[in-house]
Amino acid sequence: MSITPLYVAVLMGGWSAEREVSLVTGGCVVEALTGLGHRVTAIDMGRDVAARLADARPDVVFNALHGTPGEDGSVQGMLDLMGLKYTHSGLATSVIAIDKQLTKALLVPHGIPMPGGRVVQSESLFAGDPLKRPYVLKPVNEGSSVGVAIVTDEGNYGNPIARAAAGPWGEFAELLAEPFIRGRELTTAVLAGEALGVTELRPKSGFYDYDAKYTEGMTAHVYPAPIPDGISAACCQIALDAHRLLGCKGVSRADFRWDDQQGIDGLFLLEVNTQPGMTPLSLAPEQARHRGMTYAQFVQRIIEEAL
Repeated sequence: MSITPLYVAVLMGGWSAEREVSLVTGGCVVEALTGLGHRVTAIDMGRDVAARLADARPDVVFNALHGTPGEDGSVQGMLDLMGLKYTHSGLATSVIAIDKQLTKALLVPHGIPMPGGRVVQSESLFAGDPLKRPYVLKPVNEGSSVGVAIVTDEGNYGNPIARAAAGPWGEFAELLAEPFIRGRELTTAVLAGEALGVTELRPKSGFYDYDAKYTEGMTAHVYPAPIPDGISAACCQIALDAHRLLGCKGVSRADFRWDDQQGIDGLFLLEVNTQPGMTPLSLAPEQARHRGMTYAQFVQRIIEEAL
């Protein structure tokens, strides 16, 4: 393919809980862009990031950050003020999509099926359960299944939850409590307004948590997911609708739980990731590869969307 060489700054690292994953994503992106003939500067984001970008004056910034502040609108606002073009979603979209409760408030009125639940103060969990067990507790604004706990009928954390039990209540003042949806993990990436298909995720043990996502061999990725055509089509349509309603740009990834005993009524969107991982184990580039796109071509498409 014919490519106009650009000067690209790749933002990576930072100080979020997902720093290490971001460094891997950024390294892969730098290698791909360099191989395509672009001039590339890699920036491990520190507090001096604005000064470094001002000195570099790139044609476009590839945002390879995950979590806060690279995914929550903070970096997007800075880049907007600096007049720099950048990949992935903009400020308003990032602010909403990183916040699971805000995402629900926007999407559910448009008919997007998402689990119920509510935000609770972590301190209240030690007095009693906010929902009937089993239920899920997760940070309101973290990605990559950081800090997710499944509270079961067996009282795996105590009943009520013990203050001394290790869990997200020890790290976050408030958490989102949602009913646990039994069944299967599904995901659909959207690139430039096109759904790339559905992958089923089959963790070797437990659920699809941070370790299962980023440790080789811990999760099987099955593409295309062995599910009915109607469920696959619904995943693609919901992912596209959520991408559009949130105002996502470039690539996003929609994560689902599907209770296969309930048919279409058992399909729920869990969240939309506006800056999905691009490591060797990541799902969005993997789906693109199944669609005939190399990793480098995938990165180039994201750059083109930014421009």
